[in-house]
Amino acid sequence: MNLSSSSKKKRGFHMKESELMCKNGCGFYGNVAWQGYCSKCWREVCQKSRQAQIESDALLARKIADSERAHSLQPASGQSNEPLTFDKFEEKKKQQSSTRSKAVKTFFGKTAKSPNKEMVGQHPPMERKHSTESQKAMGDFMEFLKMLNRPAAQDLNKQCRLFVEKIQRATHLSVDEQSEMVQDFYAAMGERIKSHVAFKGKLAQGSSQDQLEGMLDNIEKVIMTRLYRTLFCPPYTDDEQKDLAVQNRIRRLRWILPAMLDAVIDESSPRVRELIERAQTDLIEVNSRRAPIDKLSCIVRCSKNIFKIISLSQDAPASADDYLPAIIYMVLKANPPQLHSNIQYITRFANPSRLMQGEAGYYFTNACCAISFIENLDAQSLSLTQEEYDSYMAGEAVPPGGLSQEPICDGLRLMYANLTSLEELRGRQDRLMKSAKELQAEMTAWKDSVIKQVDDVLREKPLIIRRAKVPAGLDTEISSTSQNLPAPLVPEVVNK
Repeated sequence: MNLSSSSKKKRGFHMKESELMCKNGCGFYGNVAWQGYCSKCWREVCQKSRQAQIESDALLARKIADSERAHSLQPASGQSNEPLTFDKFEEKKKQQSSTRSKAVKTFFGKTAKSPNKEMVGQHPPMERKHSTESQKAMGDFMEFLKMLNRPAAQDLNKQCRLFVEKIQRATHLSVDEQSEMVQDFYAAMGERIKSHVAFKGKLAQGSSQDQLEGMLDNIEKVIMTRLYRTLFCPPYTDDEQKDLAVQNRIRRLRWILPAMLDAVIDESSPRVRELIERAQTDLIEVNSRRAPIDKLSCIVRCSKNIFKIISLSQDAPASADDYLPAIIYMVLKANPPQLHSNIQYITRFANPSRLMQGEAGYYFTNACCAISFIENLDAQSLSLTQEEYDSYMAGEAVPPGGLSQEPICDGLRLMYANLTSLEELRGRQDRLMKSAKELQAEMTAWKDSVIKQVDDVLREKPLIIRRAKVPAGLDTEISSTSQNLPAPLVPEVVNK
């Protein structure tokens, strides 16, 4: 992606279709997060890398074992003469390398059922209060199951429920391992729908690829909606930090105009401004969806509105070359919340076939390229001098026709006002926490000083408890007085 000065009207800002494809030449769309590969080729690359690492670890273990054998001392009398071995280490590595090739057996084999029964006694079932979105997704999934025959519906419901419980318990895994589990589940369910006897019903007989994709879409939606809180922006990743970095970066670039990107957008047209607001709303709405397929739908709707904007702005059909600058401009103007986390969530947990081809895959790939361009944007990218770029970035100057004349909807104006208020609240919270810590330190110091003063007084003037003095003859006087007291009254029963 670059901006080069050439014609009067365009500077040639575009991306060829071939640049969006997987660099393996398999015919599917690549992705920046997968280093230019499609999801299928990327998994193969990762598996080869993992296998090479396993073999390297095993070789290192053998070298360590040989070294210890060569330098070990002779055993003393009575001790075992058996040398140290790494058989268990190598066996563990072989088991790890073989598990990836048995995804279907892991999910659906008989061996996967017995541990689940044992876990019932060891781990009580996780009681989670389902959100409104989860309840709606499960309701839609149940409606979908009614279209299937009874065995197929029961099997799909069971496999999805067991998989959700499995992921919720796998808290020790990294997000990449969880992603691989989800991708393996999609592949396993696809094979199961094609081959299992339960799916030889009305819908499965002679079912087309579209019907199979529809079933996988429903499966993805129900499991990912229920796993959203577990898998979206997990705390053990740097997704949140990157979200803040991207958001701050876009906020500093809000001065960019469509002409700087060669974006065909006529903001003077009321109809175009209305579509811009819709497209920005679609981008912002991505963060409110839970299933990857729903997030992708928001990106698709935004992209279709962008093509309408381009067509209205130039009175001609929009081309693919016009789309990329427009989506970059729309991302800059919308500044969607948690942009990096949403892109990562879709990349990790969406059905890979949807990202590899079709309009959703094309639009998503362009959106990833737009974000990558924004992160690496500089003065040369916009055909500006370094002085102009620096002054715009520092807020010292505004391009002609920039922010002061920029049309903005009430919703976005309210959003930016809320962001400013949140920044102020964050500053107040930081000051409050600082004051609270200072007060806590003062209270602790005061307590210590009081304890020290009490200890000093007790050392100087120890407290001595003496027995009270009783006047002489007081005991005799009390005894004689008690003898002169009248006898206590005794209750009597009177018969009438």
